[in-house]
Amino acid sequence: MIEFKQHTLANGLRVLANHDDCSGMAAVNILYAVGSADESPTRTGFAHLSEHLMFRGTEAVPSYDTPVQEVCGENNAFTSADYTDFYVTMPKENFETDLWLEADRMRGLNIDADTLEVEKSVVIEEFRQRYLNRPYGEQWHTLRDMVYTTSPYRWPVIGLTPDHIREASLEEVKSFYDRFYVPSGAILSVSANIEPERVFEAAERYFGHLPALPTPVRGNVEQSPLAAPVRKVIESAVPADQITIGFLMEGRKERGYYLCDLLTDLLAGGESARLFQHLVKQKQIFSATNAYITGEVGNGMLILTGQLCSGVTIEQAEEALYEELRLLAEEPIGDYELQKVKNKFEANITFGELNVMNKAMNLGYYAMLGDMALLNGEVEIYRSISAEEIASYVRTKLTPERSATLIYRKTK
Repeated sequence: MIEFKQHTLANGLRVLANHDDCSGMAAVNILYAVGSADESPTRTGFAHLSEHLMFRGTEAVPSYDTPVQEVCGENNAFTSADYTDFYVTMPKENFETDLWLEADRMRGLNIDADTLEVEKSVVIEEFRQRYLNRPYGEQWHTLRDMVYTTSPYRWPVIGLTPDHIREASLEEVKSFYDRFYVPSGAILSVSANIEPERVFEAAERYFGHLPALPTPVRGNVEQSPLAAPVRKVIESAVPADQITIGFLMEGRKERGYYLCDLLTDLLAGGESARLFQHLVKQKQIFSATNAYITGEVGNGMLILTGQLCSGVTIEQAEEALYEELRLLAEEPIGDYELQKVKNKFEANITFGELNVMNKAMNLGYYAMLGDMALLNGEVEIYRSISAEEIASYVRTKLTPERSATLIYRKTK
């Protein structure tokens, strides 16, 4: 269990503190409620670009990384569809250094034309390397566009096209930063051998002078299920034919999320799971398979995917994947198999609570979700799921009529 206290500054910044007396390190996490879902369809990739820019320095501190390294800290960040997260670990005696740095760049980021051009080039190159110049690289752009017809989840975090970043003006980028990087849109969380009252006092000292600005409001991200199945075939110079089937699933706080999380582990939670045992090892239909959920706050996706062995047809591969779903839906899931998967989730959650960084990140994440009860309550949710619940979900939700199927055919 993660114990915590929380406090909100007058400017809207939420602060959460966990007192961990077992570590000499402090973990400082600051989460901004801005992700790719907050972008305009004509200007995508801005949340990820802003993450890069946050490391470029301010007038007071030209380089964010240098002071962190000088106090023996390590830092990183990531952007998702729903939020952007910055995290640091350092000796607990130095945790105020990061609070000073975070407060400085929350409102004082120095974005000029030269800095922007450098980071635009970095992001565009990342786009090329990870998506445009990689086998199957465009699959997430394609599949998301097939599953999401109205939701801003229909483009990946990297953006729809590098042109949106290339053409971004200094004024547009500054406007995006000014709108979302505000105290009321941020959550500061700290896990360390430090009393929460000291964390709150330090937060007031470093962040309290920042102005109270309008809280960013996100538009609707919900997506209705597909009215009919959709399919797309791409011919490309890929290593092997591949099939990917996507299903729209429930949001992060709904019970369907936990059902999908468990059933994808039944299918692909290691080499003892069903897809590997049945379709890779025994039937040799696929050389590699996977099943997972994407985990958005709103409607996410449940994905089944596999690369075909030589001589196997797309029709055979697709039939084999649906046969695995049929087995889940119609044949009782054994108690041992289900309990093994539940134990894995419980172990991951429990061991995650031993690490100060995990605790700080979780505090910020569940505060962003708006349901702190889930922070310590998810183990019980997983424990409560029955085999029949999973079977019923597969029967009603994971059907060909509700699917988006993306096929890659290897060019001869």
